[in-house]
Amino acid sequence: MVIKMISLILGGGVGSRLYPLTEQRSKPAVPIGGKYRLIDIPISNCLNSGVRRMFVLTQFNSASLNQHIKNTYHFDHFAPGFVDILAAEQRRGSDKWFQGTADAVRQSMRHLINQDYDYILVLSGDQLYQMDFEKMAREHVDMEADLTIATIPVVAKEATSFGIMKVNEKGTINAFVEKPSDDELPQWSSEVSEANKHSGKVYLASMGIYIFSKHALKKLFKSHPEAVDFGKEIIPAAISEDYKVASYEYNGYWTDIGNIPSFFEANIALADDIPEFNLHDNKRMIYTRARMLPPSKFFGTVFRHVLVAEGCIVHAERIERSVIGIRSRIGPYSVISHCIIMGNDYFQRLEELIERDEIPMGIGEHCIIEYTIIDKNVRIGDNVIIRGNPGKLADQETDTYVIVDGIVVLKKDAVIPSGSHIGA
Repeated sequence: MVIKMISLILGGGVGSRLYPLTEQRSKPAVPIGGKYRLIDIPISNCLNSGVRRMFVLTQFNSASLNQHIKNTYHFDHFAPGFVDILAAEQRRGSDKWFQGTADAVRQSMRHLINQDYDYILVLSGDQLYQMDFEKMAREHVDMEADLTIATIPVVAKEATSFGIMKVNEKGTINAFVEKPSDDELPQWSSEVSEANKHSGKVYLASMGIYIFSKHALKKLFKSHPEAVDFGKEIIPAAISEDYKVASYEYNGYWTDIGNIPSFFEANIALADDIPEFNLHDNKRMIYTRARMLPPSKFFGTVFRHVLVAEGCIVHAERIERSVIGIRSRIGPYSVISHCIIMGNDYFQRLEELIERDEIPMGIGEHCIIEYTIIDKNVRIGDNVIIRGNPGKLADQETDTYVIVDGIVVLKKDAVIPSGSHIGA
């Protein structure tokens, strides 16, 4: 049976917890893994699952996201599909932007009138995972559910940060609580596998991934016209009003890229020997823009657990536990450790580097940089020392950098003069 499903990917709000990476771009447009953007993850999961009709819902700083999608996702006439942007818009009868996750979907439903679908897959644009949505959809159909929520087993320490589901032995959800307190937790455990029980993962947390049957979603929106959020309003209403709400338990890798520390850790983990999120997979590929860049060049650099994207020119002495983005340039004798370098949007011509009396894009000579995120097109002079220290440095902001939870984040297009010392 062909499952007619369409996907709505939520672009998120202002993205203040990812500032300054979201100062000039929306959350889904934030670069990750050296060559990708966050939006590539849910789109790739959809494509790998046979879901080829996608709308991305945005309202903040969406220009770079629009450009990335336009330049990346092209579908031919013989295999129809699309990835379209749906930006929040004022119109007759409504002068409000998206007020929450449910409101964003509600306002976007009118754009689906000409689409043939029975199910709506609702995704977040700021998570890192690899999931087969077709398998989830088939379980949704087999259970004759009105709503299926993807859940992930977590331990008690993590459970207080999530919406927690009470799931019975039939796989249906009886109750839901948003971020329960430690005192409440014992009554919110669910039946899970023996392996999860052994590791203490007896709480099923919502992943913010939903499949709605079309008729059920329309009915919920009609009966709750003021509801703006799925987790706080629509889901509790569906459970209390006897809609059939099912749990789809997922036991793979999943992380929510909600703030600077989680973004930093997720990126660095990609350089592990065998990372939990596998970029090197023949079947579950991660798609992104094909830039036709030249191979990267290295000049005697020692690498330890490093991802390096295309088009880089690296003279550094040593790089370890880092992700080096496209077109990065790193000068001789520099040492890079636990860093995310997002790279550059273009190559500087040799003539420009010779003629202009300015710091070139990239990292200069004799630099030491640790626990730092370097946004795109940053210029760092020679003999610069930047030392982050997770959890140990006070938060602060200047014109060129921000320190968040001890991690230094250099802003896009920042210029760091030679001899500068930042951080510890």
